[in-house]
Amino acid sequence: MDGDNGVVEEVLVARTSRRTEAEPWNAQSPDNSAQNRLLIKGGRVVNDDMMQDADVYIEDGIIKQVGLNLHTPGGTKVIEAKGHLVIPGGIDTHTHMQLPFMGTFAVDDFYTGTRAALAGGTTMIMDFALPDRGESLVEAYHRWRSWADPKVCCDYALHVGVTWWSDKVGREMQELTEEHGVNSFKMFMAYKDTWQLNDSELLASFKTCKQLGALAQVHAENGDIIKENSRKLLSLGITGPEGHEMSRPEEVEAEATNRACVLANQAGCPLYVVHVMSKSAADVISSKRKQGHVVFGEPIAASLGTNGTHYWHKCWRHAAAHVMGPPLRPDPQTPAYLMDLLANGDLQTTGTDNCTFSASQKALGKDDFTKIPNGVNGVEDRMSVLWEKGVVAGKMDPCRFVAVTSTNAAKIFNIYPKKGRIAVGSDADIVVWNPHATRVISAKTHYQAVDFNVFEGMEVHGVADYVICRGRVVVEEGNVRAVSGMGKFVPKLPHSQHVYGRIEERDRANAPHKVERAAYDGPVASLNGPAPSSAVEDSIIPASSQEFYTRGPTRSGGVNLHDSSFHVSGAQVTDKSPKRPSVKVNNPPGGKASGSFW
Repeated sequence: MDGDNGVVEEVLVARTSRRTEAEPWNAQSPDNSAQNRLLIKGGRVVNDDMMQDADVYIEDGIIKQVGLNLHTPGGTKVIEAKGHLVIPGGIDTHTHMQLPFMGTFAVDDFYTGTRAALAGGTTMIMDFALPDRGESLVEAYHRWRSWADPKVCCDYALHVGVTWWSDKVGREMQELTEEHGVNSFKMFMAYKDTWQLNDSELLASFKTCKQLGALAQVHAENGDIIKENSRKLLSLGITGPEGHEMSRPEEVEAEATNRACVLANQAGCPLYVVHVMSKSAADVISSKRKQGHVVFGEPIAASLGTNGTHYWHKCWRHAAAHVMGPPLRPDPQTPAYLMDLLANGDLQTTGTDNCTFSASQKALGKDDFTKIPNGVNGVEDRMSVLWEKGVVAGKMDPCRFVAVTSTNAAKIFNIYPKKGRIAVGSDADIVVWNPHATRVISAKTHYQAVDFNVFEGMEVHGVADYVICRGRVVVEEGNVRAVSGMGKFVPKLPHSQHVYGRIEERDRANAPHKVERAAYDGPVASLNGPAPSSAVEDSIIPASSQEFYTRGPTRSGGVNLHDSSFHVSGAQVTDKSPKRPSVKVNNPPGGKASGSFW
């Protein structure tokens, strides 16, 4: 594994060498002594709940003052922000940097990926430590930390995957929550035979999350259906990228989303549905929230900015570059629909599921769509795509933009107001956002290492002119001044009030109560035991002692058909009578009948 990763790192160096990287700023250098003291002047501060014209003074990585006519010490560096918005740095809730997946590694590692994030206005990512089946969760966590800590250019946190289940997994979840700053665990309902959990395992993991005060996350797709559909499509000769979407239509995503909501609700556990890709799945989340479920939905930049019609593109490379799971949907109205739900609160956060693979890596599945590594870009372009499709389109205001790109994530994952807000005492993760500037997204100019961009050619408004991370200016007028290892791991504490405050109150309100009643003192039937008591015996009348009819017999000695000979006890009056042979009557009384009738 380490050898493969080394090869990928060499590829990254070769790819990124085409850019001229500005020399990093050194806060200890005499020329940059003002870096510890920074004043953002003349801008409009935007939080999720308010906008105000104010200056922001930063010292030693922390916001110290917000207001007008601030008193600042001499030597403070000043950023003029007139005509700009001053917003909290973006938080990407869902990335996979250098993920080992499907026989290869994601080409953007923790350096190129976080550097690109800063270029687009994101100052913190949340990545996933995903153990192999049977592997220790704690060991996987430490492996991801060893990859990330030396490389990250911005702050980061980790979710941890629950890819198998046992009592040991539950104990390790407790250790990660109590000792290592992890408060969210991801369960897979897809990727059968690798990461997929069955319903009983899901329920056990949800119960454990509830006990720990952690947030359960799910990749919601029905893996059993996907595997069967894939087999059928391949047998029909459908091997191209279009088969990827055909094998896992949105109904399959919606079914799993509904099932996950039901299981989590029965366990009393809050649920976070990652990468919501379809109208149907989004509708399930919206409906469940209206029913009182504590569930959060995360659309991603790709599902908000493009669609799945690309899977039918005549160029295989183009089509394969869009392959991700769950897939982009071919309904071109899906992005606008998801944006509407994000704007009105039915969906809450935005990530990217950034997991990038080069064209040659995607070509591992050139003859079989199930072998195309799943993943697309987005960490660099998320903020601009959201601004273009949300604010410029008139679907949300700047406050809501801040909420869905930063603040809601900080609240849900219990790092607010340290992150996600411009306020005294908060971390100085700030973006000076130019709402009027435009740029055209392209793989030729982006900072990511991947050689394709799913938003290629899209013109977007909204550009991060300045990005401040932990009080340092890391982007200045388009120049990225990021340094490997300058980002820090951010622990996430359990029992987020934004999530569990409601859960605790709901548990108290909906706690089951026993009905107090007088004890039953009547007879009790015996099942497969001794003979019934006399009280019960008296109520059972043997069939032989009952009269089945009251009228006399007919002239031929038979039963009078005006009376019933049937009894519910099972015994019938004619049980001991010999069976009469059937007789075909050719000349019945009343005249001879035709052979066809009789």
